[in-house]
Amino acid sequence: MTRMTRKLLLVLLLPLLLLPTAGTAFVGSEADSDSFDLNRARLLSFVIRQQLVSHHYSHKPLDDQLSKDAFTLFLKQIDSQKRFLLQEDVRRLEKFETRIDDELASSQVRLPQVTAKTMEQRVADVREMVFSLLDEGFDLHREERLETDPDKIKYCETPAELRDRWRKILKLQVINRLFALEENAAAEDEDATAGDEKALLAKAVDKVRSNQEHLFNQLQEDRRQDYFDVYFNAVASAFDPHSNYLPPMTKEDFDISMRGSLEGIGATLRQEEGFIKVVRIIPGSAAYRQGQLEAEDTILAVGEGSDDAVDVVDMRLRDAVKLIRGKKGTEVRLHVRKPDGQRVIIPIVRDVVQIEETFVKSAVLPLPDRERSYGYIRIPSFYRDFEGGMNGGGRNSTDDTRKELERLREAGIEGLVLDLRNNGGGALTDAVSVAGLFIEGGPVVQVKNADGKIETLTDNDESVAYGGPLVVLVNKFSASASEILAGALQDYDRAVIIGSEHTHGKGTVQAVIDLDRSLPFPNMDKYRPLGAMKVTIQKFYRISGDSTQYRGVVPDIVLPDRLRHVESGEQYLEHSLPWDKVSSADFSTWPASPPVQKLEERSLARLAENEELTEIAREAERVRERMADTTYPLHIDQARERHQQMQIERENRPFYGMAGMHDEEASEDRDLSEKERKALWAEKTAEDPYVLEAVSILQDFRRLEEITDGLTEKATTAATP
Repeated sequence: MTRMTRKLLLVLLLPLLLLPTAGTAFVGSEADSDSFDLNRARLLSFVIRQQLVSHHYSHKPLDDQLSKDAFTLFLKQIDSQKRFLLQEDVRRLEKFETRIDDELASSQVRLPQVTAKTMEQRVADVREMVFSLLDEGFDLHREERLETDPDKIKYCETPAELRDRWRKILKLQVINRLFALEENAAAEDEDATAGDEKALLAKAVDKVRSNQEHLFNQLQEDRRQDYFDVYFNAVASAFDPHSNYLPPMTKEDFDISMRGSLEGIGATLRQEEGFIKVVRIIPGSAAYRQGQLEAEDTILAVGEGSDDAVDVVDMRLRDAVKLIRGKKGTEVRLHVRKPDGQRVIIPIVRDVVQIEETFVKSAVLPLPDRERSYGYIRIPSFYRDFEGGMNGGGRNSTDDTRKELERLREAGIEGLVLDLRNNGGGALTDAVSVAGLFIEGGPVVQVKNADGKIETLTDNDESVAYGGPLVVLVNKFSASASEILAGALQDYDRAVIIGSEHTHGKGTVQAVIDLDRSLPFPNMDKYRPLGAMKVTIQKFYRISGDSTQYRGVVPDIVLPDRLRHVESGEQYLEHSLPWDKVSSADFSTWPASPPVQKLEERSLARLAENEELTEIAREAERVRERMADTTYPLHIDQARERHQQMQIERENRPFYGMAGMHDEEASEDRDLSEKERKALWAEKTAEDPYVLEAVSILQDFRRLEEITDGLTEKATTAATP
C-alpha cells in the first residue's frame, strides 16, 4: 500500500455543537463501567461525517444506500459467524438499516447503543450454553457436518437452533484438539496405546473449555465505546475498503507500525468479518524468514510457545495483536487456515526485522546450462528514508536498484528478471524513479485528485541505467507502487510482464487525518483524543489512461498460480472503487519492443512440458475443489481421514512463494560468510520455476532479435548493388 509521507492536516470550522449533558439515557444499562461519554460519540459522529463528505475521493452521498452498506458491514463485524444474534435480534436492528445517514446528520447515534445491549445479553446466554454443552460431552461417531462459511448460513431462529449450532462448533474444536494431542503424544511416545484415547479426549475438552473461557472473558470486556468504534469504521468502509476510523489506541498502533519499531512476527493484519487475515508479510521479518505464513492466511488461534492457543475469531483486532506481539526471542504459535481450507500450526520466533532483507538484492543467476548470463533483481518494497526531508540523503530503493544494475551490467548480463512479487508498494517517488532507470525519460503515472485535477509524475532523467531485454515478475500481492512500475513498463513496451492473472489492483491513495486537529474550540479539548481517519483522496492512472484500481495490471504472459482461485485483490473487497480511465499521457514506446505474441506462444508450448509449473496448475485445481467444500465432517473417523489427507498434501506440496528461508535454513545461513550467503541465495533463486521461465522468455527474446537482425542484414545486403 502506498504510504503518504506527509499527513493531511485539516482544520474544519465547526459550528457550535449543543451537546446536552443531562437527560441523556442509554438504551443499555444506566451506568457504564468504562465511563462512556455519549457527548464524545456525538462529536465524533459530526466530525467523521464532515471528513468523509468533504474529502473522500468518490464524493459518495451520505444517503440511504450508503446507510444500508454501513449497516451490513457493522452487523458482519459484530457477529460475523452468526453465533450470537438470533433472527429476532437482526430484525429489530434492521430498523436502523436506512437511518445511519440520519443519525450522523443529527449526531443522535442509537444503533451502537441498541446493539451493545443486545449483544451483552446474547453473549451471557451463549456463555452459559457453551459450558453446559462442554459438560454434556459429544458423540464423536454421529454422522453430521458443520458449515463453516457464514455466507451460506442464516441467523438462528430459536435458542434451541443456536444451541445446536454451538454444539457442532464445539465438537469440531474438540476433534481438532484431539488430533493435535494425539500427534504430540505420538511424537513424545511412539508406543502410545489406544488406552490413552479417553484421557486425550477429556484433555481436549478441557483445552476447548479453557479457550472458550478466555474468549468469553474478552467478549464480556467489550466496552460500550467499542460498538461506536465499529459503527464509525463501518461508515468509513462503506465509502471504500481503505477508508477507516482509527480509534486512539489503534491510531497509536498505526503510528508505531509506520515507524517500524515493533518487535513481533512482521505481518500486516486486517479484520474481515470477524476473522484476522494476513495482508502482507514484511520483508526481513520473523514471519518472512520462517516462510510458512502467507498473505490471505486466516489466523484462527494464537498460542504462546507450548501454552494452549486462544481463539481469536470475533476477537477485537487490537486484542489479537496483543497476543501475537511479544519480545524478541519468544515463540508464538499461530493456528492458521490457508485459503484452500487447510489448517496448519505455524511456530514463529519473534524478532525485529532484519534490515538487509528489506533492501534491493541482485544476482547473476547461476545457470550453467544457459548459453548466456542473466541477472535478477528483487525489489521487496519501494522504501525511502525520509529523514532530513523528501530529498534527504537516506537510503532508498532507487539508488540501491541503480547500484545493482551497474554491478550486473559490469558482469555482462544479456537479460534481466525484475521481481516485484509480493511487493506491496511504498514510496511513490521511488516507483517513478525506478521506472526511469529503464526508459529514456517521460511520464510514469497520472494521479487524479478528488476535485478532478490530474497531475502527471514524470521521469526527467533521459539516461538509461539498463537498456537490455527485461522481464517483470508479478503476482496477486504486487500492489500499489509496484503496479505503477509494472504498468508503466508495459505501456512503454519496455518489458514483458509475467505472473498471476492480475495484480492486486490497489490504485488509490489515502491520507491520515488527525481528528484532534479538527477541533478549534478549546471547550472541546476534554473529548480528546478522538483518533484519526484514513480517507481515500486520490486515484492512480497509468500513462495509457487505464486505472490500476480494481483490475490491477494484467500480465502479457499468465503463468500457473497455486492461489489462482483465491479471491485476493481489490476486485473482491466490498465497496472498492471501480475501474475507469482518463486521457492517455503523451509518450513514445520503447524502440526495441518485445514481440509479446511470439514470446507467449513459445512460453505456452514450454509450460506444457514443464513438470513443476504443471504440478502448480494441478494444485490450483485442488485448491479450487477444497475451497468449494466449506463443510467439515464431525464423525471422528471421517474427520481423521480428512485431516490426514490434508497433512499428506501439505507435506508433499513444493513451496514456490517469495518468503525468506525457513528457520532451519536461516540457521545454517548464519554460519556462512557474506559471500557464501549471497551465493546460496542466488542458487535458491535460480531453482524457482517462475524465475527459470522468465529466463527462458529472455532467451527467446534474444533469439528472435537475432533472427530479426539477420533478416534485416540479408535484406540490406540484397538491396546493395
